[in-house]
Amino acid sequence: MKSEELTQSLKLFIVLSRAYKSLHECTIQFFQANGLNPTEFAVLELLFHKGRQPLQKIGNKILLASGSITYVIDKLEKRGYIHRVSCPSDRRVTFAEITPEGEAFMAQLFPEHEKQLHEMMGALNIEEKEQAIALLKKLGLSIKDLSY
Repeated sequence: MKSEELTQSLKLFIVLSRAYKSLHECTIQFFQANGLNPTEFAVLELLFHKGRQPLQKIGNKILLASGSITYVIDKLEKRGYIHRVSCPSDRRVTFAEITPEGEAFMAQLFPEHEKQLHEMMGALNIEEKEQAIALLKKLGLSIKDLSY
């Protein structure tokens, strides 16, 4: 492997890491300004857009360890944004469902979040965004085929 290729791979990793860090820090500030942490927002966003979800599946859908989900659900439930609903056909299953208060909160918050993301991505035009999406998907999918 050529030294230049190795250097470019390292440089790409650093650039991706710094870009992600900048985006992540801005979104965390936005969530905190609205009384949430990123995980709470992710759960609310999932329920807001996808509806009622089994508690056991939420962790996988938002890439969070299942043990942490109960804590997050408890916090959101105390704030009145979600509630638990037992499955009538299977007592082992409990769903999380967004409440009308949670719906109203997200109906106001999510468009602001979208706008902020759009502004943060403003350095790229639509074609560059499409290229970035395609390249990052290609990179992500190729990595899962590697074994370390």
